[in-house]
Amino acid sequence: MTSGSASLPTNLASLPRAEFAFPGPLRDQLVAAILDGSKTATTGLVVDYAQEGESLPEVGSRSVVVDSDDRPVAVIEVTGVRVVPLAQVDLAHVVDEGEGHTSVAEWRAGHERFWHSEEMRAALEDPEFTVDDATPAVLERFRLITDLRLAD
Repeated sequence: MTSGSASLPTNLASLPRAEFAFPGPLRDQLVAAILDGSKTATTGLVVDYAQEGESLPEVGSRSVVVDSDDRPVAVIEVTGVRVVPLAQVDLAHVVDEGEGHTSVAEWRAGHERFWHSEEMRAALEDPEFTVDDATPAVLERFRLITDLRLAD
């Protein structure tokens, strides 16, 4: 595989998909933040990876970001991965998520709403699922490699 954007479109099908949140307004917001460069980090839960049968992200791996209409819009590359208890998420990570949160508490409240949502509980097949300070979180950092909207 050669590097550079010219080789990416033919190789898109071989890359895993990166789906941020569920389709809808939140995904649209997150994808826009990735595309404008303000989002360079994301947080997942170890339990979600386990439920999906997916391995944790690895530094150097690339994936195709899809929008709410399932269209490929970007290629990102993982630049860092840490697994920490939810209580250890720091402000630098929160800011790099690009969602406009100015405190860890504000970030945590927003993420708990998502993780405790009916959609997330259904995806985890656990109608009572909740997180707490000890819940293992996957803190992923990434960089935008290609804006696929420019390739059209």
